[in-house]
Formats: sequence, structure tokens, C-alpha cells
Amino acid sequence: MRVLGAHPDAKVEQVAAAAGVTRQTVYAHYPSRQSLVAAVVDRITAEAVAALDTADVDSGTATAALLRWLDVTWRLLDRFPLLLHPSVAAIDQGDSDRQHAVVVERLARLIGHGQAAGEFDGTLDPAWLVSATIALGHAAGGEVAAGRMTTVRAAAVLRRSILRLYGAREP
Repeated sequence: MRVLGAHPDAKVEQVAAAAGVTRQTVYAHYPSRQSLVAAVVDRITAEAVAALDTADVDSGTATAALLRWLDVTWRLLDRFPLLLHPSVAAIDQGDSDRQHAVVVERLARLIGHGQAAGEFDGTLDPAWLVSATIALGHAAGGEVAAGRMTTVRAAAVLRRSILRLYGAREP
């Protein structure tokens, strides 16, 4: 998780060396690099869920909860560049949907709460807001990866963009 999460182009040999095992041992547990990447994303997803639970995105105002959700997920994207790497796009769609579901479910619930409370634009489809939020997060990560934005600047721009997208007032 540490090696691939931070260095998405790392070779299986590098992962094996960091784990203190042979390349063959890694392949005995993960028959392909793609299955290894999927397992790493599973671990990162579990960490994301724990962090979102700690951030308590189901309490307080919807806008404050959204900002906490964004802070948690941004920190994970920043810490694990693998999440924005093309190798993650190659994961089986069923695995990808399963991995995203627990994080997306929390965001969808938050959006529903915000729309019901009148904090978020109720005319926008929640599924669209979820998709747009994920896409903007990936775009912000891409800007950092390309060296066009710092992590701090990208996080600030992402927060402002999401608030505008949702029709929420900045706190």
C-alpha cells in the first residue's frame, strides 16, 4: 500500500522488496499487477471510510459536512497518487464500483440532507452532483500531478468549485 499508493509506477519488484518478500511471493498472492492495484485500492478505501466516519459527515450543517468530506478525500488523493493513476482505471468495473460505493454512498446521503435542508440546489440531480464532485476531485489531482497547482491551491480551488456547483454559500 505504501509503495504503490505513493509511487503508482513502482514495479512489482519494488513492492516485493519493501515487503521483504520475493517477486514470486507477491504474484502468488496477486496473480497480476492489476489485482495487486485493486487490493491496494481496497485498503485505501477502508482507510477513507474510517476517516469519513471520524469526520462525522452525517452531523452539523450539510455545507460544513461537505467541506469535511472534501478535506478527508482530498488528503487521501494527495497521500495516495495511485488513486489518480491510469492503472486504477484498468481495475475491473465491478471492483471499481464496489470500491467507490461506500464513499459515494456517504456523499449521496450528504447531498440529500443538504438539498432537503435547502443548503444545496435542489434542482440538480444528486447522482450528477456525485459524478461531478468525483470528476472535479480528479481534475484537481491532475493539476497537482502536472505541476500546474500546489496541493494547497488545488484543495482551495476544489472546495470553492464544489460549493458553487452545489449552490452552497461559503461559510
